[in-house]
Amino acid sequence: MNYLLFLPDYNDFTVMVSGFLLTLSVYHFLLYFQHKDSTYLFYSLYTFLIFTSSYPKVETSIFTNVTTLNDPHLNFVILPREWLYNTMYLMFAKTLVDFKQFKPKWNRILNISISIFLLSLIISMLVSFFAENYTIVGKVFTYFFSPSIAIIALICFYVLMTMKGALKYYVLIGSFTYLILAESAFYLFTDIQEATVVFYIGIIIENIFFALALGYKQKMILHENSISQDQLIIQLQENEQLKESLNVQLEKEVSSLSKQREIDRLDAINLKYEKELAELKVSLLRSQMNPHFIFNSLNSIKLYIINNEKENAVYYLDKFSKLIRKILATTREKEITLMEEIETMELYIKIENIRFENKIDFAIDVDPNLDSDTIKMPCLILQPFIENAIWHGLSFKEGDKKLSIRVNKEAENHVLIKIEDNGIGRDKSLRLNSKKLFTKRSIGISLTEERLKDFYKDHKHKYTLEFIDLFDEKSIPVGTRVNLKLPFD
Repeated sequence: MNYLLFLPDYNDFTVMVSGFLLTLSVYHFLLYFQHKDSTYLFYSLYTFLIFTSSYPKVETSIFTNVTTLNDPHLNFVILPREWLYNTMYLMFAKTLVDFKQFKPKWNRILNISISIFLLSLIISMLVSFFAENYTIVGKVFTYFFSPSIAIIALICFYVLMTMKGALKYYVLIGSFTYLILAESAFYLFTDIQEATVVFYIGIIIENIFFALALGYKQKMILHENSISQDQLIIQLQENEQLKESLNVQLEKEVSSLSKQREIDRLDAINLKYEKELAELKVSLLRSQMNPHFIFNSLNSIKLYIINNEKENAVYYLDKFSKLIRKILATTREKEITLMEEIETMELYIKIENIRFENKIDFAIDVDPNLDSDTIKMPCLILQPFIENAIWHGLSFKEGDKKLSIRVNKEAENHVLIKIEDNGIGRDKSLRLNSKKLFTKRSIGISLTEERLKDFYKDHKHKYTLEFIDLFDEKSIPVGTRVNLKLPFD
């Protein structure tokens, strides 16, 4: 049967496919700079490597035995390109469905496999070059890389089927369609042009599904951000309504005072108002903590349970429950001791560190000569600074992540708390956050300063708050330090 009757013109079709792949590559490369999501970068590299391919001008499957063909062009250009774009496919697929969060065990296995594939490519090319025996690359490709990546891909397909959500269907349908058409091209068509057209049809269908998957993922992200923003707006509106109701109540009580008791009653009402306003600020502070903190903490603990890491699950569940109890207990009080605040922050950091796979190296150093059980301070006053250090400084940093909290006695009536991170610095963090599609204005720091002013307004000594940008000898930002000096009697 002549299949060519049902296929488009070879020359026109190959030009169209090349333009299609190049357009996808450039478009998603630009999206990577907009969203800073590595999924776009891997997909851009994947489509670009297929675009540069001349398949099957130099045949590398059933058309030619690459283990006996000592052709430098085949073994140093064609095969490495196929090697790379198949490896890039794995990197794109695992980041698209977020194996790192939902399948951490398989994510580690894939990372190791990808490293082995790339290392074997480099080693085989170097050995072939110095031995002048280019068939080594072909043999490694045929007997190691091709079967290995096929097995890993099949395992990944099985893992994908166990995951929830619609993203997996885009990957599975696109990949299986490509696989069926590619194998049909290899085994059903003897004419190279016919095989090429069928092969490229599979590539087009696969990449249409992959592009749809990226669009669907971005839609989910925008939807989630929209929900979080709506919840935050609702909470702020509720707080504002509560504040207005307190003002109305205050006005009514003031108007009902008798002239004889007006001064005394007014003082009492003012004290009541200040107390309720302080409690309102604490409630608002709780609402401004990361909206996903509790959800993500529980989700991380759930992953330990799913992966049968019972000890880790029990350990972090215990820490999480203690933290929630401390937050609920301390936010009912106007003041707590410095020791209680440090203990609460230590629990908070440990819980946040789960989402970084415990890669944050943090240390808390309290001066042993300091009587931290007697020093009073507002509750949860350090949380916004620590949250900023983690999510605006350390989360964007590659390599080692360090966070330190040092508490020392400053003079006779002040305690100095230093919160220092080795993150990317405030300027770079501000630039990165400004590029996000949806941003929200954090009021955690400004609210903290208001609480500090309110708490120490009648104290004979004043507090000080200082932000210091840290630089190395080349004036490159290497982190941020917060100096908070609090008075005590």
